[in-house]
Amino acid sequence: MRILTIGLIGGLLAAGAFAAEDAEPAESQGKGLIPRETVAPEGFDIAIPRGTRVPLVLINSISTKNAAPGDRIYLESVYPVVVDGRIVIPPGTYVSGSVTSSTRAGRVKGKAELYLLFEQMILPNGIIRDLVGRVGSLDGRSPENLDREEGKITSESGKGSDTRRVAETTVTGTSIGAIAGAVGGNAGAGVGIGAAAGAAVGVASVLLTRGPEAVLEKGAQLDMMLDRDLYFTTEDLTFEDPLGASRARVDSSPGPNPNRNKSVGAGPLPF
Repeated sequence: MRILTIGLIGGLLAAGAFAAEDAEPAESQGKGLIPRETVAPEGFDIAIPRGTRVPLVLINSISTKNAAPGDRIYLESVYPVVVDGRIVIPPGTYVSGSVTSSTRAGRVKGKAELYLLFEQMILPNGIIRDLVGRVGSLDGRSPENLDREEGKITSESGKGSDTRRVAETTVTGTSIGAIAGAVGGNAGAGVGIGAAAGAAVGVASVLLTRGPEAVLEKGAQLDMMLDRDLYFTTEDLTFEDPLGASRARVDSSPGPNPNRNKSVGAGPLPF
């Protein structure tokens, strides 16, 4: 009988432990886990779940050259977001946010880094919602790179342009040295001296120059990923013409230039 009682107590304790383990994921849903289904709380009819992507275009440009934490960023939606067959975020919706971190590239190594946080949305009918969002993808024309997990935007590497700069100054120095050596009657020595001088100038130029900046240009397109659910009533999402803004909007900006960091020549040598 005692053995049976002990076994029964042990079974109850084990069942309680399993119940606690089963309850833990439900409690953790508010700590970053995406629930399978998002249900709007009482008083709201429509939920836009976290993880939703909103296509945006930049109204102002951002660069690690002069950006600082707290600087504002402004964007506009360019494509409707649909939930359950209903347009919930129409084109022409304004989104604002801020720079949370901006680091310039080093003079020898290291890439420029930029972090952005999206904070507020203004629908075309004037409804305002605070939100939490990060960059989910970048314009395909942009030379910058994106870490999707961290939301970190980094500049492209400057190693290629550094190598070209040293090579270009070496070639230029060699040519000048050959001419000077020929005039002095020793073309071979002139070539060697010129090449060494050109290479030295190229290396010095690399050491004194920072790597490429991380830049998001005006007109660049990106996706905002929501990190928090948004809730609305049916009246909040009533629009006279939900697609009118997209038809009226004209974007004349060329967007980012994928070749803006490419070397176009090292310039004349200082001798």
